[in-house]
Amino acid sequence: MSRIFFTLGSLFGAIGVALGAYGAHGGARLIELHQAFITYGKASRYNMYHVFALLAVAWALDNWPKQEKLLTSAGWLLVAGVVLFSGSLYIQSLSGISFGYVTPAGGVAFIGGWLLMTWAGWKEKV
Repeated sequence: MSRIFFTLGSLFGAIGVALGAYGAHGGARLIELHQAFITYGKASRYNMYHVFALLAVAWALDNWPKQEKLLTSAGWLLVAGVVLFSGSLYIQSLSGISFGYVTPAGGVAFIGGWLLMTWAGWKEKV
């Protein structure tokens, strides 16, 4: 599982940088409304923050094998958060289509992932 989360974290990193650059340069012309531009930036920031969380999960999986179930669940919640939260905000800012409760569900997934990482760290005896 550590390889999967490391790979997804790295992929999300590449996507975050690419979409961030798109929004900062050429995409800014397409994102004409100020609020849409702010939303796009938020999607990119949260995308990138959670790259590091996924990389931390990959590291922890290799170093804390007793916490595999918690860490694997945390990793998948973080993946879901990136897809639901950042993904819905990217689409909303570019198309104007709102996803209602999808974005907050992604935020809840982020919180759940962080809490499971916390629980795994608490349980692990260093």
